[in-house]
Amino acid sequence: MPTNCGPMFFLKHLLKPSIHKSNGIIHSSLRNMAAYTAVNEPMLDFGPGSQERKDLENTLKKYIGQTIDVPIVIGDEEIRTKDVRKQLAPHDHRWAVATFYHASSEIIKKAIESNLKAREDWEKRPLKERCDIFLRAADLISKKYRMDLIATTMIGQAKNVWQAEIDAAAELIDFLRFDVMFAQKTTEYQPLSPSPNTTVNSLSYRGLEGFWAAVCPFNFTAIGGHLPMAPALMGNVALWKPSDTAVLSNYTVYKIYREAGLPPGVINFLPADGPVFGDTVLSSPDFVGLNFTGSVPTFKKLWKQVAQNLDTYKNFPRIIGECGGKNFHFIHPSADIESVVTGSIRSAFEYNGQKCSALSRMYVPESLWPKIKSRLVEIVKDVKMGSPLARESFVTAVIDDKAFARVKSYIDHAKTSPSLSIIAGGGCDDSIGYFIEPTIIETKDPLDKIMQEEIFGPVVTAYVYPDNKLGETIKLAQTSSPYALTGAIYVQDKAAKAELTEAFRYCAGNFYINDKSTGSIVGQQPFGGARMSGTNDKAGGPHYMARFTSPVSIKETFVPQLAWRYPSMEK
Repeated sequence: MPTNCGPMFFLKHLLKPSIHKSNGIIHSSLRNMAAYTAVNEPMLDFGPGSQERKDLENTLKKYIGQTIDVPIVIGDEEIRTKDVRKQLAPHDHRWAVATFYHASSEIIKKAIESNLKAREDWEKRPLKERCDIFLRAADLISKKYRMDLIATTMIGQAKNVWQAEIDAAAELIDFLRFDVMFAQKTTEYQPLSPSPNTTVNSLSYRGLEGFWAAVCPFNFTAIGGHLPMAPALMGNVALWKPSDTAVLSNYTVYKIYREAGLPPGVINFLPADGPVFGDTVLSSPDFVGLNFTGSVPTFKKLWKQVAQNLDTYKNFPRIIGECGGKNFHFIHPSADIESVVTGSIRSAFEYNGQKCSALSRMYVPESLWPKIKSRLVEIVKDVKMGSPLARESFVTAVIDDKAFARVKSYIDHAKTSPSLSIIAGGGCDDSIGYFIEPTIIETKDPLDKIMQEEIFGPVVTAYVYPDNKLGETIKLAQTSSPYALTGAIYVQDKAAKAELTEAFRYCAGNFYINDKSTGSIVGQQPFGGARMSGTNDKAGGPHYMARFTSPVSIKETFVPQLAWRYPSMEK
């Protein structure tokens, strides 16, 4: 089980804003606000005999074999429709972990009305009040509900305990606390007032005039909780569309937000069919923003719909998207072999390769390949695959039948292609759960589709290049994929390190040197990529929160202007 996230600590200070009124407009100034410093949440290790292991075992007993009812929530109203759906446990698809309901277009419109009704009061609340609510939510997750979030993520999304702790607990807590700090930093700037006795200039940081749509993925409970929360913190309202395969954990987060004091209607919880949700939301004149994590085709479709509906909107909408990648490890002949092997195993196979940042393609020099290959194959033989509830499971099940079929199709392609050889894994079994063995493939063709297309599963492909063709291979790695999310180089030679770092400057939004391509931490490695990987707005960093505010510049003059003529006009 991976243990290399390092020690992280938390420190909390209260925000103390002052509130001004200027020309009837209420706005918060952070000049007098005490600094809030966020530090990463400590990780629990769930080691033998630990209290957290006992607590988790007891919490899991509440959920094992149960089917939790998850309603649509609009304001304070719970809604259940005739369109009933089931969230299945990926590792045992005989077990429905949740029953939920898809919202119709009429219900989505009702949720929009609820959002807009709640918006005025919420947007005018002082920043401190909004921040306090989400800081309380972070504290509730850290203590009272940590095990519930870990448990619902484990059974609903098939994460082993360590991956669930990283995601549903630590990362979500970090998002909440760091977003508060970044909200402060984003809104602390006030313009110059050179003559304050006659004129005062200020900026009022408003929410956007309408509602946000948050379309969330299955693979990170933290992202599900973050996408609607971030705009809400800045005074916006949002519709939260969870993934059908992560409804249970996302609903758990939603209930925590409400318990922390989030008013009804600020965020409405709306499981829904994707096209129905998109068509309804994007046709509303009050739509102001999309916060999205998901596939490129879906993001493109939504973006096109926004463009087609521009004449409908009251404002030009803002679009934020993160769409995955075809992430690489580029190995230089000077690389440390054990670092390459360990980093590649973890990056490719943690959470079954279902991370946007997961390693999918490797470029390995001939001189190192025999040792790297031998060690990779040796480790894969020791990797345990099974239920996320089993302590030794490193690999579990992929999320659903669609993912299973997609990943299996690439493995089937490798079994029939003359340019591809499976050197480890390759087994697929969906009789009980959606299990795919961690699979390593060697390719003779660096432009095979398996080296270019996103797979989103436990499959990594290595292209072995002649040591004397380093430059040509760099160009291959630069141009083989339309994505630019994460990438890593393994190199000890200083001159080569500088060359490779420059070469891959535009190939990754998150770039690693002698480290794996996964594992970004909020506040340490702000996350996002460009090209077809998304808009690179860097969630977990200081610039992200600015996307959710629409400032107004205010000038107040205390001395009347009496002359209309310019001095230059005088004789």
